[in-house]
Amino acid sequence: MEEKKEEKKKVILSEEAIENISERLSCLDNLYFPRSLQTSSFLPSQRKSIFRDLLFTDPALFLERYGSQLTFTELGEFDLLKEDYEINWHIKRLRSMVSPTSEEMRMRSVTVKNRRRAYLDRLICNGQYFSEDAMRDREPYLHYEYLGKFQDQTGRGMARPGERWSETLMRRCEEAALVAKIRGEQQRLGVAERDWIGNDRFQEEEEEEEEEEEDEEEEERPSEERRRGSNNAQLVERHLNQTDIIGDAPSDPAGENQETTLSAEELEDRLNQFTYIMQQKFLLGEDKEHLDYSKIDNDETLDDHWQREANIDAEERYFADD
Repeated sequence: MEEKKEEKKKVILSEEAIENISERLSCLDNLYFPRSLQTSSFLPSQRKSIFRDLLFTDPALFLERYGSQLTFTELGEFDLLKEDYEINWHIKRLRSMVSPTSEEMRMRSVTVKNRRRAYLDRLICNGQYFSEDAMRDREPYLHYEYLGKFQDQTGRGMARPGERWSETLMRRCEEAALVAKIRGEQQRLGVAERDWIGNDRFQEEEEEEEEEEEDEEEEERPSEERRRGSNNAQLVERHLNQTDIIGDAPSDPAGENQETTLSAEELEDRLNQFTYIMQQKFLLGEDKEHLDYSKIDNDETLDDHWQREANIDAEERYFADD
């Protein structure tokens, strides 16, 4: 009686379906095989034999291992086995992955958001990923706009206590690469060349031009006084003095420092804004160059984070009621 049932199970999945599925999967690489079968799964013919045997003996295990590799049509071949609870569970799970309903998509989106939020908390607790230096490495131009332009850039290239000379040189090379990225972004956005990072040439030229103008004014003053005569000398001198006072007012170094220097509280506030933007970029999936989002979004262990949070909230409410 048991042999008849076993034989009936074997013929439920059509021979044609078994042949087609085994043939196609045997041509795929990097599929999982138990350690006991790894030595005999190098050739496509060997893999095909393994798939055929598993489809005959244990279709549920086949779906668990290789169901994600099946097409929607191939998955439909297993509908004949839906009376088996385990097989039916795998079929529903795989179909929801291939062609999810709107509700399943909504739930999946919520799950992904929660897992990314949980991973964000983990990164914040770690302290490295959202440190200022790490964020500057990932987004140098954004850091420059929020903080860098108000910081002393010369200190970044100086040797640090206890640092080897080779480490200093390496850090300087990395710093030069970041500066090049910032300048490239400034060029792309059409920022005036005088405002480019590390561009002191324009400032030196402006200072030289101002000095030349002052020299020319000093040379012109005696000839102008002689031309107008001694009666107008005092008037001209008074006028020039007033012009100098008015002209010097905007270029007061103290005033410039007030415009380009921020207090510690203001810098801290801008750092918090920059950090918030970087955290939002992570949640929106914009850190693909630095993180594998597929691992984060499919990490079921991150769901435990919210369970712990819920337990903590429940405990706090319990003691608050007392």
